[in-house]
Amino acid sequence: MALRMLYLIFLRLLGLLVLLSRSGEAKEVELLSLRHENAVLRRQLAVRPRLTWPERAVLAALARHMPARLRWHRLITPGTLLTWHRRLVRWKWKQKPARTGRPPVSERLTAVILRLARENPTWGSTRIQGELKRLGHRVGASTIRRILRSAGLGPAPRRGPNTGPTWREFVRAQAAGLLAADFFHIDTATLTRLYAFAVMEVGTRTVHIVGVTVHPTAAWATQLARNLLADLGDRASSFRYLLRDRDSRYTHAFDAVFTSENIEILKTAPQAPKMNAHAERFIRSVRAECTDRMLIYNEPHARHVLAQYAAHHNRGRPHRALQLRAPADDPDVIPFPAQHIRRHDVLGGLIHEYRDTA
Repeated sequence: MALRMLYLIFLRLLGLLVLLSRSGEAKEVELLSLRHENAVLRRQLAVRPRLTWPERAVLAALARHMPARLRWHRLITPGTLLTWHRRLVRWKWKQKPARTGRPPVSERLTAVILRLARENPTWGSTRIQGELKRLGHRVGASTIRRILRSAGLGPAPRRGPNTGPTWREFVRAQAAGLLAADFFHIDTATLTRLYAFAVMEVGTRTVHIVGVTVHPTAAWATQLARNLLADLGDRASSFRYLLRDRDSRYTHAFDAVFTSENIEILKTAPQAPKMNAHAERFIRSVRAECTDRMLIYNEPHARHVLAQYAAHHNRGRPHRALQLRAPADDPDVIPFPAQHIRRHDVLGGLIHEYRDTA
């Protein structure tokens, strides 16, 4: 609307410059002609004209400089013109009301407050206020409560319908003391199905291929549990939970092996493989990188192949969860740039590892 008004004003100014160059007699003749045209149009006009606000503003501004006797010859009555002019004056002198109270909170700071509240459900408004103060932002606790309430976030200690941590939060918090176990199968070249049992130390992503067999029984699984604890040795006491699914091979005897070492058994929900995502992700990797790319002859060959892949997984395969380190790498050691790189083949060249020869 503002652009339309400026355009109309520009046209009228150009018209004024043209009129200044004309004689008075020509102006009088043109004025009489326009009056006559106006009278003819008013007789033929069936409805009232509809003007836009820029057109109204221009007419109102020009009408103030027009003699009173000439206003009666307009399409719009003088009262309407004066009303438009008063509106134009109010719009010109309209002032924004002075703001009182505290300055408004910026959108960026509001986003920070909501982020702190969502990422820390147990933090109240005072706790968030203290954290913001440490970050250099001064915000009142009542302001924080108002922002949280407007975003639909309830008060602490827990925002949302749940009263405890989510499953993902629980697994992340207990990763250092969590073992994830699962079975997976391998089909040999002779169409024999083998079953392997893998256990991952979730905190370090270290994998143990505990056993491979053609006939997986409950007694076999129980013996594998004992073998795993023997391999862990003294480190077994550092684990708090074992996460597994509801396979029938997991019996009370299997669970008793771990509970004797104060390791609690956690069962996933039925048909919910994502609850044991770490073990399922390893199974996907071993299939995509190893067993689906080669023929397995028999059970001894499967043990040999899986042992080599587990060694590669633990010592030579970068993991995103470990900042692209291998589980066996020391996180405190920063390697120097390699000058001479040598390739090491794993599983007959199916997988490549690269090392510094210096």
